[in-house]
Amino acid sequence: MKFFIDTANLDHIQEAQALGVLDGVTTNPSLMAKEGITGRDNILKHYQKICEIVDGDVSAEVISTDFEGMVKEGEELAKLHPQIVVKIPMIKEGIKAIKYFADKGIKTNCTLVFSCGQALLAAKAGATYVSPFIGRLDDVSTDGLLLINEIREIYNNFNFETEILAASVRHTMHVVNCAKIGADVMTGPLSAIEGLVKHPLTDNGLKKFLEDAKSLAV
Repeated sequence: MKFFIDTANLDHIQEAQALGVLDGVTTNPSLMAKEGITGRDNILKHYQKICEIVDGDVSAEVISTDFEGMVKEGEELAKLHPQIVVKIPMIKEGIKAIKYFADKGIKTNCTLVFSCGQALLAAKAGATYVSPFIGRLDDVSTDGLLLINEIREIYNNFNFETEILAASVRHTMHVVNCAKIGADVMTGPLSAIEGLVKHPLTDNGLKKFLEDAKSLAV
């Protein structure tokens, strides 16, 4: 499973990259705003900075909701760097845009997916990634992991090449469970990735080893 980090924070991206397990980055307008990045030129420059840090795909989201606007924005984003993946919302005009970009050989990430039907449409249109938001489904008492599982079954049935990108990952168990049910990619905060390192028995064992090593050195 690929590990993406969901942020626009360059320090967090660099820290995840330093771990040696980072495969890409996802961002959105809300994450940009959280970092105080405003204005089209500044946002485009920030995407380029992210691409300089990581080796894998970097999802950059359009803000238009009409076909022509999404195409114009998406083409501008795709020209920034070969690693850019154009992030398109799951709406009717978005499906048209995904098909357009697929025909042009431009990678896309269909975002805000909350149902199997939406995931099926995205795959049919040729999306590179489809992003079911499992955390947000959990927030409304719906099983986000079940959705991932059902999309996996559908994609396997028809050999769709679209990768399932589990989004809105909140914690380490989301990561582990997504891996169990076959998500191709997970994207979440740095804490969800680093949390996989931790276990109290590891901490206790290391503490004991160090204590014993210190006593032997006396």
